[in-house]
Amino acid sequence: MENHKASTVKENILFDIITRKISQLPESDRNLLEHGSLYIGLNAGFSGLIANSLFRRTLHVTQARIAAGLPMAVLPFLTANVSYYTFVSLPLSAGDLNCETCTVTRAGLAGFVLGGLYPILLAIPVNGGLAVRYQTTPLPQRGNILNYWIRVSKPVFRKMLFPIILQTVFAAYLGSRQYKLLIKALQLPEPGLEMP
Repeated sequence: MENHKASTVKENILFDIITRKISQLPESDRNLLEHGSLYIGLNAGFSGLIANSLFRRTLHVTQARIAAGLPMAVLPFLTANVSYYTFVSLPLSAGDLNCETCTVTRAGLAGFVLGGLYPILLAIPVNGGLAVRYQTTPLPQRGNILNYWIRVSKPVFRKMLFPIILQTVFAAYLGSRQYKLLIKALQLPEPGLEMP
């Protein structure tokens, strides 16, 4: 019990030190460290809208543009934003992530899975449901459903390859920048202490 309390006190002290150091950075650097996950979320939202548009064209769905577009922008934005913050930004600012390669890998995976693949996978049921509801495309019988969705999704995945790669590279770059900014902040002197 006492070891747990001691480690919690250590973590709080480390978090306070890192927070003080980050507050000394210029505003643009501080904003990138504190709000970098928003950029990943925005890119994921755009990926969701692109995937939604591609599936709508493939399935000939013309109705319910806003009803389908809103969740396709909001859900990927929220998931990518929260996940990137939880897996990259928060551990960096808490001192739990202290390896640049680990940071870049985590950031790239968050960008790839939640900013690239998730919006595409989310667009399948959203637009599939609309295609069934408005009967815009004849859907297969029970036995061929999986093959049908694989065949329909292949061209969309090919067209989404560039946004997926872009999101992955951008997230990895952002993770690297955030790590370097944190190291820069940690090298600053403590506020109130004068250099000899």
